[in-house]
Amino acid sequence: MDDVERMSVIESILFVSGEPVKLQKIADLLEIGKREARELMEKLIDTHNFERRGLQILEADDTYQFATRPEHEEWIIKFTGSRKRNTVSQAALETLAIVAYRQPIARADLEVIRGVKCDYSLSVLTERGYVEEVGRLDAPGRPKLYGTTDRFLREFGMTGLRDLPPLPEEEEPEEEYMVT
Repeated sequence: MDDVERMSVIESILFVSGEPVKLQKIADLLEIGKREARELMEKLIDTHNFERRGLQILEADDTYQFATRPEHEEWIIKFTGSRKRNTVSQAALETLAIVAYRQPIARADLEVIRGVKCDYSLSVLTERGYVEEVGRLDAPGRPKLYGTTDRFLREFGMTGLRDLPPLPEEEEPEEEYMVT
Protein backbone atom coordinates (compact mmCIF):
# COMPACT_ATOMS: atom_id res chain seq x y z
CA MET A 1 0.00 0.00 0.00
CA ASP A 2 1.43 3.42 -0.96
CA ASP A 3 1.22 6.65 1.05
CA VAL A 4 -1.75 7.99 -0.91
CA GLU A 5 -3.78 4.89 -0.12
CA ARG A 6 -2.66 4.96 3.53
CA MET A 7 -3.77 8.59 3.83
CA SER A 8 -7.10 7.64 2.27
CA VAL A 9 -7.53 4.90 4.89
CA ILE A 10 -6.66 7.37 7.67
CA GLU A 11 -9.28 9.83 6.38
CA SER A 12 -11.89 7.07 6.43
CA ILE A 13 -10.97 6.09 9.99
CA LEU A 14 -11.09 9.70 11.23
CA PHE A 15 -14.45 10.22 9.53
CA VAL A 16 -16.03 7.04 10.90
CA SER A 17 -14.62 7.55 14.39
CA GLY A 18 -16.02 11.00 15.07
CA GLU A 19 -13.78 10.98 18.14
CA PRO A 20 -10.04 11.61 18.45
CA VAL A 21 -7.92 8.69 17.24
CA LYS A 22 -4.56 7.97 18.84
CA LEU A 23 -1.50 8.01 16.60
CA GLN A 24 -0.48 4.60 17.92
CA LYS A 25 -3.87 3.18 16.87
CA ILE A 26 -3.33 4.52 13.33
CA ALA A 27 0.19 3.05 13.22
CA ASP A 28 -1.06 -0.33 14.48
CA LEU A 29 -3.94 -0.40 12.01
CA LEU A 30 -1.67 0.34 9.05
CA GLU A 31 1.07 -1.93 10.43
CA ILE A 32 3.66 0.83 10.29
CA GLY A 33 5.85 2.58 12.84
CA LYS A 34 4.68 5.53 14.88
CA ARG A 35 7.18 7.85 13.17
CA GLU A 36 5.91 6.88 9.72
CA ALA A 37 2.31 7.34 10.90
CA ARG A 38 3.17 10.84 12.19
CA GLU A 39 4.73 11.72 8.81
CA LEU A 40 1.56 10.55 7.04
CA MET A 41 -0.57 12.63 9.40
CA GLU A 42 1.58 15.70 8.75
CA LYS A 43 1.18 15.20 4.99
CA LEU A 44 -2.56 14.74 5.37
CA ILE A 45 -2.90 17.88 7.52
CA ASP A 46 -0.79 19.87 5.04
CA THR A 47 -2.90 18.61 2.13
CA HIS A 48 -6.17 19.57 3.82
CA ASN A 49 -4.81 23.02 4.71
CA PHE A 50 -3.21 23.68 1.30
CA GLU A 51 -6.34 22.66 -0.59
CA ARG A 52 -8.54 24.60 1.89
CA ARG A 53 -10.87 21.65 2.25
CA GLY A 54 -14.05 21.97 4.29
CA LEU A 55 -12.67 19.66 6.94
CA GLN A 56 -9.50 20.15 8.89
CA ILE A 57 -7.62 17.66 11.03
CA LEU A 58 -7.11 18.71 14.62
CA GLU A 59 -4.16 17.32 16.54
CA ALA A 60 -3.88 17.20 20.32
CA ASP A 61 -1.34 15.14 22.26
CA ASP A 62 -0.86 12.42 19.63
CA THR A 63 -4.57 12.19 18.76
CA TYR A 64 -6.24 13.31 15.54
CA GLN A 65 -9.81 14.24 14.68
CA PHE A 66 -11.79 15.72 11.81
CA ALA A 67 -13.49 19.07 12.41
CA THR A 68 -15.16 21.66 10.23
CA ARG A 69 -13.23 24.82 9.49
CA PRO A 70 -14.21 27.75 11.72
CA GLU A 71 -14.48 30.06 8.70
CA HIS A 72 -17.42 27.93 7.46
CA GLU A 73 -19.49 28.46 10.60
CA GLU A 74 -21.90 30.84 8.85
CA TRP A 75 -22.69 28.22 6.19
CA ILE A 76 -23.08 25.44 8.71
CA ILE A 77 -25.53 27.58 10.70
CA LYS A 78 -27.50 28.31 7.50
CA PHE A 79 -27.64 24.61 6.72
CA THR A 80 -28.48 23.32 10.20
CA GLY A 81 -30.52 26.31 11.35
CA SER A 82 -28.66 26.10 14.63
CA ARG A 83 -25.97 28.13 16.30
CA LYS A 84 -24.78 25.34 18.55
CA ARG A 85 -21.95 26.88 20.54
CA ASN A 86 -20.26 25.43 23.56
CA THR A 87 -19.86 28.70 25.45
CA VAL A 88 -18.69 29.14 29.01
CA SER A 89 -18.87 32.15 31.30
CA GLN A 90 -16.08 34.66 31.77
CA ALA A 91 -15.51 33.26 35.28
CA ALA A 92 -15.15 29.73 33.88
CA LEU A 93 -12.74 30.97 31.19
CA GLU A 94 -10.61 32.69 33.83
CA THR A 95 -10.57 29.51 35.89
CA LEU A 96 -9.68 27.48 32.80
CA ALA A 97 -6.78 29.80 31.98
CA ILE A 98 -5.38 29.42 35.48
CA VAL A 99 -5.68 25.63 35.31
CA ALA A 100 -4.01 25.58 31.88
CA TYR A 101 -0.99 27.58 33.03
CA ARG A 102 -0.63 26.29 36.58
CA GLN A 103 -1.60 22.63 36.30
CA PRO A 104 -1.70 20.53 38.29
CA ILE A 105 -3.51 22.88 40.64
CA ALA A 106 -5.76 22.46 43.67
CA ARG A 107 -9.11 24.22 43.96
CA ALA A 108 -7.93 26.19 46.99
CA ASP A 109 -5.00 27.61 45.00
CA LEU A 110 -7.34 28.54 42.15
CA GLU A 111 -9.49 30.41 44.63
CA VAL A 112 -6.49 32.27 46.06
CA ILE A 113 -5.45 33.38 42.56
CA ARG A 114 -8.98 34.37 41.45
CA GLY A 115 -10.03 35.74 44.82
CA VAL A 116 -13.42 33.99 44.64
CA LYS A 117 -14.82 30.49 45.04
CA CYS A 118 -14.33 28.30 41.97
CA ASP A 119 -16.54 25.29 42.75
CA TYR A 120 -19.15 26.10 40.12
CA SER A 121 -16.63 27.03 37.41
CA LEU A 122 -14.69 23.81 38.03
CA SER A 123 -17.86 21.73 37.84
CA VAL A 124 -18.87 23.38 34.54
CA LEU A 125 -15.38 22.92 33.08
CA THR A 126 -15.30 19.29 34.22
CA GLU A 127 -18.78 18.66 32.79
CA ARG A 128 -17.72 20.18 29.45
CA GLY A 129 -14.63 17.98 29.40
CA TYR A 130 -12.07 20.81 29.50
CA VAL A 131 -10.72 19.99 32.98
CA GLU A 132 -10.25 16.74 34.86
CA GLU A 133 -8.83 15.45 38.10
CA VAL A 134 -5.18 14.53 37.47
CA GLY A 135 -4.17 13.43 40.94
CA ARG A 136 -4.25 14.27 44.62
CA LEU A 137 -2.07 16.66 46.57
CA ASP A 138 0.17 14.94 49.10
CA ALA A 139 -1.19 17.06 51.97
CA PRO A 140 -3.83 16.74 54.71
CA GLY A 141 -7.22 15.98 53.20
CA ARG A 142 -5.53 14.94 49.92
CA PRO A 143 -7.24 17.66 47.83
CA LYS A 144 -7.86 17.01 44.15
CA LEU A 145 -5.47 18.43 41.57
CA TYR A 146 -6.89 19.61 38.26
CA GLY A 147 -5.44 19.76 34.76
CA THR A 148 -6.69 20.34 31.25
CA THR A 149 -7.81 17.64 28.81
CA ASP A 150 -7.22 16.80 25.17
CA ARG A 151 -10.68 18.20 24.45
CA PHE A 152 -9.52 21.57 25.82
CA LEU A 153 -6.54 21.48 23.46
CA ARG A 154 -8.65 20.56 20.42
CA GLU A 155 -11.41 23.07 21.02
CA PHE A 156 -8.96 25.90 21.66
CA GLY A 157 -6.89 25.01 18.59
CA MET A 158 -3.74 23.75 20.30
CA THR A 159 -1.71 20.61 19.78
CA GLY A 160 -0.20 20.75 23.27
CA LEU A 161 0.31 23.03 26.25
CA ARG A 162 3.46 24.35 24.59
CA ASP A 163 1.08 26.29 22.31
CA LEU A 164 -0.13 28.45 25.20
CA PRO A 165 1.14 32.02 24.88
CA PRO A 166 4.04 32.65 27.28
CA LEU A 167 3.29 34.34 30.58
CA PRO A 168 5.21 37.44 31.60
CA GLU A 169 8.17 36.57 33.86
CA GLU A 170 6.53 37.62 37.13
CA GLU A 171 3.56 35.32 36.56
CA GLU A 172 5.44 32.04 36.12
CA PRO A 173 4.38 29.30 38.54
CA GLU A 174 6.56 29.21 41.64
CA GLU A 175 6.01 25.66 42.82
CA GLU A 176 4.98 22.29 41.48
CA TYR A 177 2.97 19.65 43.25
CA MET A 178 3.88 16.05 43.81
CA VAL A 179 1.03 14.16 42.14
CA THR A 180 0.21 10.79 43.68
